[in-house]
Amino acid sequence: MDNQLLTTSPSIRIVLGSFLIVLHTFAFAEESGWPEPVEDNLPLGMIIADQFEYRDNDGADTLRWDMQGWYGTDTNKLWMKFEGDDQTSANGGELELQALYSRMIAPFWDLQVGLRYDRQYGSGPDQDRSFAVLGVQGLAPYRFEVEPALFISEDGDVSARLVGTYDLLFSQRLILQPRFETNIAASSVPRFGVGSGLNDVQLGLRLRYEVRREFAPYIGVSWKRQYGDTADLTRAEGGDVDNLALVAGFRVWF
Repeated sequence: MDNQLLTTSPSIRIVLGSFLIVLHTFAFAEESGWPEPVEDNLPLGMIIADQFEYRDNDGADTLRWDMQGWYGTDTNKLWMKFEGDDQTSANGGELELQALYSRMIAPFWDLQVGLRYDRQYGSGPDQDRSFAVLGVQGLAPYRFEVEPALFISEDGDVSARLVGTYDLLFSQRLILQPRFETNIAASSVPRFGVGSGLNDVQLGLRLRYEVRREFAPYIGVSWKRQYGDTADLTRAEGGDVDNLALVAGFRVWF
């Protein structure tokens, strides 16, 4: 009886067909209402001045800066590093610039290769030299940030550096940062005051208060001690191989 009704009644077939079309339309609209997938590998950039400070070392006024910036994706980045000291009381100083390609090799770890340029300036002739750079940068266990790097100069001089920092949170805004740095060299470069072996050890302790996440003034202390042939070269120039300085500055990023 029902089959006969469907066969003999065109109006029922039209109603059923229209109903199916409406259902399909609503289902398609429901699917198309989903948001587009989130693009999580867009290129982004950041610049951070971890140190921008004044140092008082027995009346020797020094302006110190240590900055980094990068642009790229999680996997590939162009990385720039810029640091230096300007001895305002002695009309001299030094600066270092690195331009690196950075490739993520593991979670929280990047392999970095590129070039480094050094320049020393003062009352005498300026001195400069260039290096090839191979290093890594990342987060070690217990959240230590480390930067070991190997340098080969244009003259074939080989040297290495290790930098490590750690943020100890007293609160969400008050943070104590210990910092460690050491440099070693395979050969002497007297015109740059570099001897073979262990060159120096630097320790710093800075207490900062984050007024905003992007801006934090700090105070602290910095100690540097030279060793071996490097210390001998410094003494020959009448310099001090053991330096303790009070520091005050700010940390900023954007």
